[in-house]
Amino acid sequence: MSGAANCRRERTLAAQIRAQKPFYLSLQDQIQGVDMRVEAVLFDLFDTLLLLEPAEVYYEPSLRKLHESLVKNGIEVAFEDFSRVYFEVRDKYYSESRQSLEEPHFNVRVAQTLQKLGFNLDVSNPIVSRATGAFADEFMRHVSIDEDAISVLQKLCGKYKLGLISNFGIPECGRQLLNRFGLSKFFDLTVISGEVNQRKPSPKIFERALDALNVHPSKAVFIGDMLDLDIIGPKKVGMKTILIERRPMQDHAEVKPDKVVKSLTELLDILDDC
Repeated sequence: MSGAANCRRERTLAAQIRAQKPFYLSLQDQIQGVDMRVEAVLFDLFDTLLLLEPAEVYYEPSLRKLHESLVKNGIEVAFEDFSRVYFEVRDKYYSESRQSLEEPHFNVRVAQTLQKLGFNLDVSNPIVSRATGAFADEFMRHVSIDEDAISVLQKLCGKYKLGLISNFGIPECGRQLLNRFGLSKFFDLTVISGEVNQRKPSPKIFERALDALNVHPSKAVFIGDMLDLDIIGPKKVGMKTILIERRPMQDHAEVKPDKVVKSLTELLDILDDC
């Protein structure tokens, strides 16, 4: 039996066991049908399960690979000119997305950059797609897996429904990374922002995932590394939240995760107590 099939079988058995009313609920809770235990655990991807080198390390090499792809396909523009316009387009997108919480595919910013430089290529043009692919290929060289990710997911699989929600404008690359590191098989649901044109912390992307998992927000936990994306959003829809502290945490009085951990292995005891 495959690992994924075995995991699904274990999850089904675990769900059947959880469906039985546990003895430790109070009589009042049993009468009211209240069971607040966690049924679903959802994760962020980058700097939660997969570790990404700093942007100053990966971004320029990735952008240079994108530019090389364009040049090979007949787009004659100097890297300095291309990068200047690209960052203008990207920064405008970042500013707008903070308000709209939308996530267009990465192809959109590449096409808009080329259009501003006088090249009439739209998002569906193969030259644009190949350039995005070249960026993604280099980007993936700067990604590694957290050493505890597999073992923790193995222990959670079968006990909970597992989901993943990631902000990423190149969803094909995100799914390729999940496959490369052997993570895809653990998840009942994967939502990548560039596929649905919604990004965290929009409540819509969390509601979409919970609806697909058929889980009430109060019975779901979201785990991520960023207060503004991974804590605010899920809390707005009523989920529990756990921050994995990958960097010194700034004090946000208005944003408080339910728990803070420094490693994925700490999740196991915390979830058992939820």
